Amino acid sequence: PLPEANRPSPERAADLFARGDTMIPCPRSSVLFAYFAQWFTDGFLRGDINVPRDPRKNTSNHHIDLNQLYGLDETATAALRTFDGGLLKSQTINGGEFPPHLCENGKIKPEFTPLSVIRFDELTDAQRDTLFATGSDRGNIQIGFTMLTVLFLREHNRVARLLAGRHPRWDDERLFQTARNILIVLLIKLVVEEYINHITPYHFRFTLDPRLTAMLAHAPWHRENWASVEFNLVYRWHSLIPSRLSVGGRDLPMAQTLAGGALIPEPGLGRLFEDASRQRAGRIGLFNTDPLLRQVDVASIADSRVLGLAPYNSYRQHCRFPRVRRFEQVSGDARVSGALRDLYRGVDDLDLYVGLFAEEPGSPDAILPPLLTKIIAIDAFSQALTNPLLAPRVFNASTFSPEGLRIIATTRTVSDVLHRNVPEDPRPRFVSMTRRPTR
Repeated sequence: PLPEANRPSPERAADLFARGDTMIPCPRSSVLFAYFAQWFTDGFLRGDINVPRDPRKNTSNHHIDLNQLYGLDETATAALRTFDGGLLKSQTINGGEFPPHLCENGKIKPEFTPLSVIRFDELTDAQRDTLFATGSDRGNIQIGFTMLTVLFLREHNRVARLLAGRHPRWDDERLFQTARNILIVLLIKLVVEEYINHITPYHFRFTLDPRLTAMLAHAPWHRENWASVEFNLVYRWHSLIPSRLSVGGRDLPMAQTLAGGALIPEPGLGRLFEDASRQRAGRIGLFNTDPLLRQVDVASIADSRVLGLAPYNSYRQHCRFPRVRRFEQVSGDARVSGALRDLYRGVDDLDLYVGLFAEEPGSPDAILPPLLTKIIAIDAFSQALTNPLLAPRVFNASTFSPEGLRIIATTRTVSDVLHRNVPEDPRPRFVSMTRRPTR
């Protein structure tokens, strides 16, 4: 570990992330990208939630398994199922399908006892009664997270009903598990073909080809999944989130969208996805995170030190980048390099977490700095392409049904999923992680 005298306290280092009066916009990303990034990664990057926290512990299944929808274990899944027709429990509000409400009169309903909600004790009874019953304890944390869970609930039940119509002899268990398998691979496909393609600054496009699983079986990174500490840290993209969010035609402070599931039914899912797609996200980097999220940066820096992570320059070398010798080589922005010099004794003392976000993107269209891109690419592909459902002996019609394979093959974007799940408002919507250029 580096001497503490060579680097600032976590609190002072976290000041480097604070946004001023104006957000620095991202060149390409929409708020939908920010929503999807949090929702997707919170499925397998799950730190300890006990107080006091132990940064060495986690509550992750370490796989992309859609536990945001289905829960972390069989008991939670059972609480969410109808056990009839392969369906998940739901209710209709304003013509749209939603999860049932978790609480009544501020108490969790007996049928949902296996489910939990982070910071539940901080909510009033009125707020608790607006929460939806979801598989993740973070399912109600912010409106974007809840929107995506609602969308995938609708898609699960749509697929289950389709399978029931095509296979009348299938029982509830087969319908449920087949729909679940389809939804998990559907998510992986969206991750590779929309999300990763949005992140990477390349001129070619990645596609999900299950044959890759066999071809890459002996690649050094092709191994049973585990979510590394570094992978958890590099996904703290809080600067993406604007301080005010467009929600159903209203401009709301970010704080008002926390535990914001009750904001969804009135404008409807389609309108909210389009709002998020039309709003510009923030640029990932220093001096661009809303003060509401400051404590997350403090904890991230403190955790990296408790865990004894190597400094930024060591990770550059490990990822085959040249070591930097001056703060100006970390960033050509005089404000950034000057702030780093004021806080750190030398560039070799720079915390990994700070250095990752201090770097400048490698090109005008890139949304991530180079070292961050490298670490994300290594772990994102290993998380996605090592999923057991993509194994050659598993990825077939016996697992997914012919209908399921067609659904997977013809789905490439979140927009595809949304437009088949808003019967209450079926008009065409602009839905994209990449913002539409202004003319």
